[in-house]
Amino acid sequence: DFARDIAPLLRERCQTCHGAEKQMSGLRLDNREAALAGGYSGPVIKPGNSAESRLIHLVSGLKEEPVMPMTGAKLTSEQVGLLRAWIDQGAEWSEQAAAVPEVGNREKPKTDHWAYLPPRRPPVPKVQDRAWLRNPLDAFVLAKLEDGGIQPSPEADRATLIRRVSLDLIGLPPTPEEVDRFLADSRPGTYERLVDRLLASPHYGEKWARHWLDLARYADSDGYGVDFSRPHAWRWRHWVIEALNTNMPFDQFTIEQLAGDLLPNPTVEQKVATGFNRNTLTNREGGIDLEEFRVEEVVDRTNTLGTVWLGLTVGCARCHDHKYDATFQKEYYQLYAFFNAAKKVNIEAPLPGEMGPFLSRKSTYDRKWRELLEEYDVPELEAEWEKNLLEAALNPGANEVWDFAWGVVEILVDGAKQILQLNPSQRSQKQQDQLTAYFIQWYGTNMVPGVSKDEPKKLKFKELWEKREQLKEKYPGLSEAQIFVENPSPPKTHILIRGDFRRPGVEVYPDTPRVLPPLPGGAEPPRLQLARWLVSGDHPLTARVTVNRMWQEFFGRGLVETSEDFGTRGELPTHPELLDWLAVEFMDNGWNVKTTHRLLVTSATYRQSSKIRGELQGRDPYNKLLARQSRFRLSAELIRDVALSASGLLNPAIGGKSIRPPQPAGLVKLGFASDLRAWREDEGADRYRRGLYIFFQRTVPYPQLINFDAPDSLLACSRRGHSTTPLQALNLLNDPVFFEAAQGLAARVLREKQGSVADRIDYAFRLCLARLPKPRERERLLRHYHQQKEILERDPKSIELLFPANGVEGVDPSEAAAWVGVSRVLLNLEEFITRG
Repeated sequence: DFARDIAPLLRERCQTCHGAEKQMSGLRLDNREAALAGGYSGPVIKPGNSAESRLIHLVSGLKEEPVMPMTGAKLTSEQVGLLRAWIDQGAEWSEQAAAVPEVGNREKPKTDHWAYLPPRRPPVPKVQDRAWLRNPLDAFVLAKLEDGGIQPSPEADRATLIRRVSLDLIGLPPTPEEVDRFLADSRPGTYERLVDRLLASPHYGEKWARHWLDLARYADSDGYGVDFSRPHAWRWRHWVIEALNTNMPFDQFTIEQLAGDLLPNPTVEQKVATGFNRNTLTNREGGIDLEEFRVEEVVDRTNTLGTVWLGLTVGCARCHDHKYDATFQKEYYQLYAFFNAAKKVNIEAPLPGEMGPFLSRKSTYDRKWRELLEEYDVPELEAEWEKNLLEAALNPGANEVWDFAWGVVEILVDGAKQILQLNPSQRSQKQQDQLTAYFIQWYGTNMVPGVSKDEPKKLKFKELWEKREQLKEKYPGLSEAQIFVENPSPPKTHILIRGDFRRPGVEVYPDTPRVLPPLPGGAEPPRLQLARWLVSGDHPLTARVTVNRMWQEFFGRGLVETSEDFGTRGELPTHPELLDWLAVEFMDNGWNVKTTHRLLVTSATYRQSSKIRGELQGRDPYNKLLARQSRFRLSAELIRDVALSASGLLNPAIGGKSIRPPQPAGLVKLGFASDLRAWREDEGADRYRRGLYIFFQRTVPYPQLINFDAPDSLLACSRRGHSTTPLQALNLLNDPVFFEAAQGLAARVLREKQGSVADRIDYAFRLCLARLPKPRERERLLRHYHQQKEILERDPKSIELLFPANGVEGVDPSEAAAWVGVSRVLLNLEEFITRG
């Protein structure tokens, strides 16, 4: 009777604390053996003694414990009495009687939430003003406007359109020549040809890579206190740019990043794609518990999967069943299991053109490196160091200092244990070089016990390290990549009680939430099955979530505003039929990203003027009905890009390593780790590359990016905030990069445009805003120019500060300096940093 009457009741209503297996801190009610074994704080059921049975404590509220069930109605006194009597009478419980329905099966929970239902292509609505439509998506927008008696806004002027679509598709403003050609072309299809040209631009991949890097929480350093740099992180970013430029279908884009290493005969590039999974924070501090932070990395990958592809807050189910969405704790760890069976490795991933030069110079590099090692007696010293480390590994506790050294080398050198346990003759050159480099860099610090402070100075290892860096610069090696591969000896996956890695519960296996379609199954590895499942035709979320983020980038707000949360606590879609139509269209077109982008930017909805309409401010203050286009500030990176572009300083090189442009002096000293202080500003053209390539240090990020609301890269970010602070205006006026951009813009105007000051103001306006100034704007800038001239004539020393003496040939220095003042005004305009 117990199993038939009471156990199912507890199973049904104790979801929050037990998880899908109904276990809390070891409490199990699904079989007699588990129930009698008990949890960490006493037997669940103690036959013959209900007073000492924890089940009674939990359901009756005795002692200071949560009353179970924690959600819904509690057990009645009669039901609790029945349990007491059953336990006191011996708790007879046959396994047959206990065979109640399994909660963890694939039976789909009952839910009518819109996001869990597969998208179906709805019919295109009929509208009255069919002449306004440019493609089917416009009909969904117009139908809603007509229902409210609202007219759409007129089309934006052509100068605004070319600047808008250029910024949206490639993240760079159009040149005056491009604007002139567009305005002069009156043939049908002019705008569509412009869109096609922008989609084919190699800068398209750069613009759209930035959005994906936000989702992937990309950074060039580990995070945590000892925020070591990641010299190979950029290689995955390079892959993303190339994949977007070649218009890789989004389903393939997904599969390769989550499981490219598991594809049949994977290429190097498919392995590089799995660097998506390597963007987690990594703790390399001494004394940490390696398992704790390995678990944290797997948790982050699981949560990121939920944000990026599912648009769900699955991370809420780490410690207990999700309180709002149909995601149980057991299901969270089933998702976790897909990533728990993988490990991190680095591989050589040469770019085209690298291998030939590398092979030709490798023998020379190897010879010179051996000579340096022998000159500084490294082999002998390193052998003794390795011997002491291995002794510490074999005899833990014998020498605490060397125990610590062993723990640190394990953290800082990938695969250190395996490398050290190999005979040097069995190690690959890469393994040996990795170990030797660590030994040289850290010798003389606390990482090498028993070494006096004076010994490293005598050995001159700092000098050796500098020579090593010079040698590597002269004879560069192959590019490397951080990737993800299956672990041949994976750990088991358990539900972690309250999310604590020290308290494993029941073992679980890879699977997906029951509210969603089941995995396809088959012989493929689980993580590859997961990737294919995400982009299967019957999956209700991936296509919706993806097209919603596209809409968000083009219109400033998603059809679902909470683009990170499609669950029951997220916002409802403003145009649900349009969202489904776009999702189905996206899948039917082979997950073609560029085709979908083209569809959006060629629509009449996109081409509307962004001018605010007073009559709609009360009815639709947030423009959810889309009666106009939205104005929004450019992202942090694009603000820098448009300044460099207008000034003529931009280096348009695509891809490659991260850069270190100028930043405020002393900032990097705020970082804890020593390598944070080595911010060597790039010289020459590299310092003028796009903001996408700025080296992102998690603990001390580049201040201009953070000032303009770039994400901190700690978690996946699906939408950026837009703050407005005085610091932003000061940044644009006084930051070395923007001051140099103002100098470049002044020089460009003086070189490229002859004529009066007014003519040059017109040209500067076109460089910055793709339009001519209005008469009042021209007048104000003319007045400002003459005021600057007067100030400079009274203070000639300021001329050299504003503009170097060797500025523009044939131009009076005071005039050039005054133009720097004018340029600073233009680069600080609200319109300049806004996409209208």
